[in-house]
Amino acid sequence: MSKLKIAVQKSGRLYDESMQILKDIGISIDNGRDQLKASAKNFPLEVFYLRNGDIPQYLKDGVVDAAIIGENVLIEKGGDIQIVQKLGFSSCKVSIAVPKSAKYASMQDLEGKRIATSYPNTVQQFLDKNNVNAQLHIINGSVEIAPNIGLADAIVDIVSSGSTLFKNGLKEVEVLLKSEAVLASSPLISEANSDILNIIKFRIESVLKGRRSKYVLLNAPNDKLDEIIAILPGMKSPTVLPLAQEGWSSVHTVIDKNKFWEIIDELKGHGAEGILVCPIDNMVL
Repeated sequence: MSKLKIAVQKSGRLYDESMQILKDIGISIDNGRDQLKASAKNFPLEVFYLRNGDIPQYLKDGVVDAAIIGENVLIEKGGDIQIVQKLGFSSCKVSIAVPKSAKYASMQDLEGKRIATSYPNTVQQFLDKNNVNAQLHIINGSVEIAPNIGLADAIVDIVSSGSTLFKNGLKEVEVLLKSEAVLASSPLISEANSDILNIIKFRIESVLKGRRSKYVLLNAPNDKLDEIIAILPGMKSPTVLPLAQEGWSSVHTVIDKNKFWEIIDELKGHGAEGILVCPIDNMVL
């Protein structure tokens, strides 16, 4: 039986969240943190634990069929590798930062300057787009120290919270791109393994929809029912069931968790009572 080979980052935050999403879609992996690869117990899948920066080449060469990888790494090294699904975690930015004391008004202030980065292709494309000529110094790791030791006038690196920039006396001045973890596929993936990948994609979509949603149950007076239903977005339409108490109904629906409090406040204002909110593990549409 065919097995899909999927690469994940071998350590760090992306490793933890990658393994969690595989667990959430019902795939049980033998502990492989100290191994190059591990097999799933209940699914035709092998997991390869690799350096994040090496994964695009493994995808290009067909050594692995798919990968959970940072979108920023694909943009830098991935060429035409296809993104199958954006995963909504490990969000970050690739940004330009300069010393806090430096005057910065626009990209033109970088003309002729030295920029240290681990993302030369991404940076060069951005500079070309803005008609700026600068010298790139390629550094792998500890890019933030470059201005302090006189190696560069600016840096381009991943920014999450911004605390690393602050500690090194730097300020963010431009955002080149925003990134998150993605599920990507090899251009050499076989038809059989492509079918397995589609099953994984379907399961992940169900989990992500669940994470973005809340299941809401509430009691509504029948004379306010139309107004309350109009507030609820729902998947198609809410479920409405009569209560034992005359004149009242129970309403069940799903709402976007990002609009949760706004909708709850509006429901209460229209007479909804006994509002119960539940998390959703998976949502299959």
